[in-house]
Amino acid sequence: MKAKYYFRLSAILVLIHLLGHTMGHLGWDKPEDPKMKDVVDTMKNNSSEFMGATHSMADYFNGYSIILIGLLAMSIVLFWILSNHTETNQKLVNLIALIIGLGFIFFGTVEYIFFFPFAAIISLIAGISALIPYFTPSK
Repeated sequence: MKAKYYFRLSAILVLIHLLGHTMGHLGWDKPEDPKMKDVVDTMKNNSSEFMGATHSMADYFNGYSIILIGLLAMSIVLFWILSNHTETNQKLVNLIALIIGLGFIFFGTVEYIFFFPFAAIISLIAGISALIPYFTPSK
């Protein structure tokens, strides 16, 4: 398979991850479990100062989640751009893909440890797919 298609596969996998993450983000603070609702309420109702800003843990949780939405969207665009330049600048494309691919393998590992297998598998496959062109000769 051509390198272009590995990068596009990575982009599609990250899009699936983005959609799933965004859906989870939109409803994280409305849990059905009463114990989780207590945790969310505590996160929302207690603020403290950190580095000159006063926010709740829920604010930080939301902020990190929104940062991830932006990072995933940026990654989709980068994978697609890489896919369009596999034949014109293969060395640079492969170097950038190596960095992003290793990043997604790292994300997948963290997601497996701290979150859940589905997100981890999507990130790991996206990362591996991005690395394949680096380690295989061009066609």
